[in-house]
Amino acid sequence: MGVSGSGKSTVGTALAERLGAAFTDADGLHPAANVAKMRAGTPLTDTDRAPWLDLVGARLAEGAGHGVVVACSALRRSYRDRLRGHAPDTVFVHLTGARDVLAARMGARTDHFMPAALLDSQFATLEPLGPDEAGVVLDVARPVGELVAAAADAVRR
Repeated sequence: MGVSGSGKSTVGTALAERLGAAFTDADGLHPAANVAKMRAGTPLTDTDRAPWLDLVGARLAEGAGHGVVVACSALRRSYRDRLRGHAPDTVFVHLTGARDVLAARMGARTDHFMPAALLDSQFATLEPLGPDEAGVVLDVARPVGELVAAAADAVRR
C-alpha cells in the first residue's frame, strides 16, 4: 500500500516472486471511468473506489491459502477495513517516502495514467497503518532488495 510512485508494483512483484505467490496490480482492476478520471487529473471519490476495492478484496480472497501479493494504494483505514472484509488475514506493507522523491518518480513514468498532479491529493487522503493493523511501514529510500526482505519478514510473521 502507499501513494502513487511509492514502488508498490516494483516491490510487490519482487515480493510475490520471493514468496512464490501470485501478483496482481490493483491498478489493472480499475474500471475505465476511474482511469479516465485520474488521467484527467481528477481525484477519485470514495464512491468511485468502492467497486474497485471490492474487486481488489475478491482477488485477495481468491489468493487466501496459496498466497497473493496485491499492489493497491489502500490509502484510508476504511479502504483497508473493506479489503479485510474480503480477506481478514491481509497483511499490509506500507511503502512511504519523501514527497519530492515520489513526485520525481511519477514524473519519470511514461506508461501510467496517474499524473504527478494528484500526488498531493493522495497524501491528503493517506491514513498510515494503525497500531492494530497487521503490517509494516517501510521507507522507499532503501534498496528494493532490502524492502522485499523486510516485507517478506513482516508477511511471514
